[in-house]
Amino acid sequence: MRIEEKKIVYSLAFPALFVVALWLILLLERGLGTDLYQWGIYPRSERGLLGIFTSPLIHLDFKHLFSNSVPLLALGWCLFYFYGGLSFAVIPCAWILQGIFTWLLGRESWHIGASGLIYAVSFFLFFSGIFRKHLPLMSVSLLVVFLYGSMIWTMFPVAELVDPMISWEGHLSGAAGGLICAWLFIRKGPQKPDEIEEEEEEENEDDNGE
Repeated sequence: MRIEEKKIVYSLAFPALFVVALWLILLLERGLGTDLYQWGIYPRSERGLLGIFTSPLIHLDFKHLFSNSVPLLALGWCLFYFYGGLSFAVIPCAWILQGIFTWLLGRESWHIGASGLIYAVSFFLFFSGIFRKHLPLMSVSLLVVFLYGSMIWTMFPVAELVDPMISWEGHLSGAAGGLICAWLFIRKGPQKPDEIEEEEEEENEDDNGE
């Protein structure tokens, strides 16, 4: 297997394992006849703090999980393929940020599901490409807009009028978390080639100056 083919396969491995884990959790939940919604986020409540860490793992039903599985695989692959090892820093950062924001801003109800994480990754991919001004990554930004631009409307209170089960607060929180991560990690991971050359030249000049 060629290097590029290996990269494609390996980039899908972690998102695929994560999605499989989500399905196993839901199957186990149904098999035991229990309900894990209390592992979700309940805003501004001590009992809902655990959900900051666990809510993306819990889904209402198979339809809910299936609707999240495809974007998790697609966006997850993009993240790992284009950002490599940086993905292991972006994911936990985005995960925690979207959980905290949902806990702070959400309506008084249980918020569950990985959709907040999906918004976080999609907004990271979009804004990271824009911030870095790196053509391949900007192309990813445009791809994200093309595939998932329609998700924007579910980030606002109007979504609650269409479907009360939609956690627009979780979506908005995920978007905010992804944007923040794009800014925090702007100097990490892939960079524009000319910026790398400029940094190397500056380092050489500093060394010669000494």
